[in-house]
Amino acid sequence: MDQSNHQVSSNLPLHQLVARAEIELEKLCYSRRSLRRYRTIWRQLVAFSRQMNLGDEYSDDLAARFSDAYQMREGERLQPSEGWRRHVVFGLKVLGDFARDGCIERTVTDMQKIQVSALMKKPVRDYELYCRDRLHLRPTTLRERMREIAIFADFLGSKNITIFDQMQPTDLSAFVTSLHRLAAKTVSRIVSDVRGFLQFLLLRGILQRDLSHVLPKIRVPRDATIPSVWDPDLLVRLLNVVDRSSPKGKRDYAILLLACRLGLRMGDIRTLTLDNLKWEAGTIEITQSKTLVPLCLPLTEEVGASLIDYLKSGRPQTDQREVFLTLTPPFVPFSETNNLHGIVKHWKDLAGIRFRTKQRHGLHSLRHTLATKLLGEQTPFHVISEILGHATTASTLIYAKTDVEALRTAALNTEEVRHVE
Repeated sequence: MDQSNHQVSSNLPLHQLVARAEIELEKLCYSRRSLRRYRTIWRQLVAFSRQMNLGDEYSDDLAARFSDAYQMREGERLQPSEGWRRHVVFGLKVLGDFARDGCIERTVTDMQKIQVSALMKKPVRDYELYCRDRLHLRPTTLRERMREIAIFADFLGSKNITIFDQMQPTDLSAFVTSLHRLAAKTVSRIVSDVRGFLQFLLLRGILQRDLSHVLPKIRVPRDATIPSVWDPDLLVRLLNVVDRSSPKGKRDYAILLLACRLGLRMGDIRTLTLDNLKWEAGTIEITQSKTLVPLCLPLTEEVGASLIDYLKSGRPQTDQREVFLTLTPPFVPFSETNNLHGIVKHWKDLAGIRFRTKQRHGLHSLRHTLATKLLGEQTPFHVISEILGHATTASTLIYAKTDVEALRTAALNTEEVRHVE
């Protein structure tokens, strides 16, 4: 970061700070739609500051007051002219970063503009094949990892490095520093990916010395956050509002039940096939996409009835083996990038559900809700681990944070949990 830019930005009157931030967005080639959204938020901030006599400088207190006044509330329906309020929090964060650092960095990297030097392309391609053929990474994981490696190579190119062996420890430190705006969990994943790539380059003789130890070890505790859980009455409202007379409702209802009754992961629901439904045995048998470990769950009467209703009366006639398909021709399975969040949001909004506190409310939160319910019923940890398909009970212990009594039990019976296989 250019220190002079920081000094100029932090001392500017608010309206001038906004004007310079807009110029910065234009330099970064933001779309007209995004520019219009940021301009609206920031100019509303300037007007708010003047109206409330809060001075003519940006401050965290001003941003907090503006956010309290204009941030969209859970379940609130906005007028067409108020659409900008959906983006107040992020708009303020971008302006705050500019006031502090004197620059704006795009949160989403435009991969079309990423450039990998000609001499780096072959090692990167070889690493991709290694990850695919030797490490057997899932396609989504492989795509994300190679995206991060390409960004890393592009960063080195910005330092006039054209071959990987020109790297110095200071270049790696600068790369990690450039990630400072990202969440710790994201930084930890990126650093881990780059470390693995550096070790590959050393193994292939492309690097003459091991630089992987230069990268810091960023530890993010497993239980750093509390899982988002639905209140039982809200979950009932969500399921009751689903229109099970329509193809969409039949499909979505079955998807919601698989998540909240059986605890299936989103990826496993998305890729569930007709062959996974063992009607005679009354089970659902899959190989989990996350762990590649087989999982067998009971096909309960409620879940089975919803699946039959969808398959008979909601699912289009097709040769596709995936259970759940899109609603419009050509009726294909959900894409790998679809996290099915829109399904929960659609019915949640229709039910007018509002949470008492801010929380996640995607499909994975329904899985969390099942785990917490099982804990409340005194279900042993190793049984919950089996239902959820966890590799170890350590992953299950995080759900104890949502239940004080369960947390006390976990603390008193650590020996029992430790020896569960």
